[in-house]
Amino acid sequence: MSLIDKSKFQFVKRDDFASEVIDAPAYSYWKTVLRQFLRKKSTIVMLVILIAIVLMSFIYPMFANYDFNDVSKINDFSARFNWPNSKYWFGTDGNGQSLFDGVWYGARNSIIIALIATVINLTIGIIVGGFWGISKTVDMVMMEVYNIISNIPYLLIIIVLIYALGAGFWNLILAFCLTGWIGVAYSIRVQIMRYRDLEYNLASRTLGTSNFKLVIKNLLPQLVSVIVTQASQSLPGYISSEAFLSYFGIGLPVTVPSLGRLISKYAQNVTTNAYLFWIPLTALVLVSLSLFIVGQNLSDASDPRTHR
Repeated sequence: MSLIDKSKFQFVKRDDFASEVIDAPAYSYWKTVLRQFLRKKSTIVMLVILIAIVLMSFIYPMFANYDFNDVSKINDFSARFNWPNSKYWFGTDGNGQSLFDGVWYGARNSIIIALIATVINLTIGIIVGGFWGISKTVDMVMMEVYNIISNIPYLLIIIVLIYALGAGFWNLILAFCLTGWIGVAYSIRVQIMRYRDLEYNLASRTLGTSNFKLVIKNLLPQLVSVIVTQASQSLPGYISSEAFLSYFGIGLPVTVPSLGRLISKYAQNVTTNAYLFWIPLTALVLVSLSLFIVGQNLSDASDPRTHR
């Protein structure tokens, strides 16, 4: 007696193309990056804070009429040193000016400086680092340049350049960019050297692929997470450097507001009208911290080794 219930089975037709069908789910690099990026709760929180700060910094100054050095209300004692309230959300200073306006104007300048310096240094660093890692001749020259520059404190170079060039928006960016790219280039060089001798790169070179195409097509796409990491460190780093220099009066001109300039201006009020000091400092911490955490999480998400 057969123990098989034939009613539960059915014959299927032979399909000669079934073996050609790929059963694995479709993989999209950037969709996977986005999914990994938004998986962390810290990313969502910091991304919301960062977007809110950036939007306020670039949209609000378009409608506000703020002059960092305006003293027209200095004799109006009712407008001076008002603690945060429904009319003045961040309070007012000794000149009767709204700190709310000052914070967003200052944040805009700080973010613009950091963004421009980061883009320039990353662009130069990636280009130089790519050829630094692939060419032995360039490597010999650049290692000597790197050894010289890296042994001089970075802030000292910036301070000397600012004293030589004078305080100014573009002078500060130039001081950041004159040697700031060397660290990015060295990091790219190290990563390029890890990948340049792999089999597919040796095959490409054997087939006559130029160094330029080898770097652009084969090597740099492997370094997306490294480049994002560099950006995530550079952006808050330049914001902090600008704040540090402006705090000591050697960054931007005294007529240009920035978060560092506001902190420096109101440092004397830390014991009397503490909100004037702590609100700009809090804004500086929030923009730097959110940029760093969002950048680091994006760097982790862009690393293919974390994809499943």
